[in-house]
Amino acid sequence: MRSRIAELRKAGRITQEELADAVGVTRQTIISLENGRYNASLLLAHKLARYFGMCIEDIFLFDEEDAL
Repeated sequence: MRSRIAELRKAGRITQEELADAVGVTRQTIISLENGRYNASLLLAHKLARYFGMCIEDIFLFDEEDAL
């Protein structure tokens, strides 16, 4: 699953550490999300969406092929 986290974070001039602190995870988790090595839990996806003032679907780009 791809995400727009890095794009949104950079556009807002937010560091990985600041974002991690805001949503209650480690900086390493943000790095892993940005690099596509980790899929966010529903709770974390919701926290990130609220942080950016967006819908989950606008941050996480679901590819149906990923589900197969």
